[in-house]
Amino acid sequence: MPGQTALNWIEKNESLIVEVADRIWEFAELGLEEFKSSKLIADTLREAEFSVEAGVGDMPTAFVASYGSGKPRIGVLGEYDALPGLSQKAQPTKEPARQGGTGHGCGHNVFGAASMGAAIAIKEAIKKENLRGTVKFFGCPGEENVLGKVFMARDGLFNGLDAALCWHPSMTNTVWMGSSLAENSVKFNFHGVSAHAAASPEQGRSALDAAELMNVGVNYLREHVTEKTRIHYVVTKGGSAPNVVPPEAQVWYYIRSPRRVQVEELYGRVQNIARGACLMTDTTVDFDLIGGCHEFVPNKTLSYLMLTNMKQLGPPKWTSNEIAFAKTLSESLTPDQKKTAMENMNVPHLRDKIEKVLDDTADDPDDEGLIFPGSTDVGDVSYIVPTAQIFAATTILGAPSHSWQMTATSGMSIGHKGGTLAAKVIALTGVDLLSRPQELKKVKEEFSAKGMKYKSFLPKDLKPSPIIV
Repeated sequence: MPGQTALNWIEKNESLIVEVADRIWEFAELGLEEFKSSKLIADTLREAEFSVEAGVGDMPTAFVASYGSGKPRIGVLGEYDALPGLSQKAQPTKEPARQGGTGHGCGHNVFGAASMGAAIAIKEAIKKENLRGTVKFFGCPGEENVLGKVFMARDGLFNGLDAALCWHPSMTNTVWMGSSLAENSVKFNFHGVSAHAAASPEQGRSALDAAELMNVGVNYLREHVTEKTRIHYVVTKGGSAPNVVPPEAQVWYYIRSPRRVQVEELYGRVQNIARGACLMTDTTVDFDLIGGCHEFVPNKTLSYLMLTNMKQLGPPKWTSNEIAFAKTLSESLTPDQKKTAMENMNVPHLRDKIEKVLDDTADDPDDEGLIFPGSTDVGDVSYIVPTAQIFAATTILGAPSHSWQMTATSGMSIGHKGGTLAAKVIALTGVDLLSRPQELKKVKEEFSAKGMKYKSFLPKDLKPSPIIV
């Protein structure tokens, strides 16, 4: 059986997957700077007979690894970037491994390693069971910057796929049937004229005044946007001294809304507010689009195929030591913090799990039609090809995203077990799509019926830059 062949490879090579995850956990490299992490995964795939195209999408840490030939073409998405300030030892009490250092507070070390393992397991099934088709692993950097997959999508790297399979470390075991917010990340650069603020203020034109007036205007705009819209900003440049009229100022905005078309419309309104601020201050402005993304659109047919495989495999089986670790770690959170984090993630059967420390079930989703108040570059992939994403428990119930608690479990057996489950689910689903054409047909018919057309909003000459967001 092709599926069993894939599972056998994962079970036999689980130690390899864990080793890769732990080494990436140690590297803890920031977005678009994951040189060691991406090389480790790419080299492991080369050793497994994949051909690797490195440095794709104008990003040195992005790559595509392929095995097989022809269709169907199944994509597996992997990430491996860390976060600033989240260094933590693999222990249940707070203690950074490096003071102020980086850490895998979103579990991307496990994410990348498990996806890699799934891709190799699918390759083993293709090779040993004589399956037709291709498996492609996409090494996607800079997800925390909401950049990697967006630039890869602009350059057509996901074109020609028949399906894309993804997962994400989480506190629960289920499938994501909700959506996310589309986003623009943009910097507004204001230009004025410097002057002595006391001796000759009439000669100055304050770029900071323009920036502040823009922010006031955007704050008035908030009354006239859709309920789920989110607009947030920081002033990244505001002048050097009070007695010098600031000739330069910069404001960095995130503009988010449930649909890409809404972001585009809102972006135009925000730009007009910036231009209005310039008219009031006799200054000028230009815009630097950093990046952004589309909203995530799950393929229900593919999602439930993944969920069926997850339920058949069953959730991780936790040892007494892992439960003890989780209980101590859980004491770092108040009951309200734990409940809020679970509500934000739409944890299924929350009432049944509120007293638990680790998820020991695999459940139907509780988020269909809901919008997660964040953004992900997986959204762009979901516009191009049928895409599904599962969650697998790699941390304690109630652990906030981007937290030291998640860094801790990402570097030990709790994270490893969730990653192993995800690898098996993705591998089984990939084999299903390769060996059961009727299933893939249903997946593609649902995607076609939605009539989505992908158009990258990124300028062709825009280069990705390693900016933490």
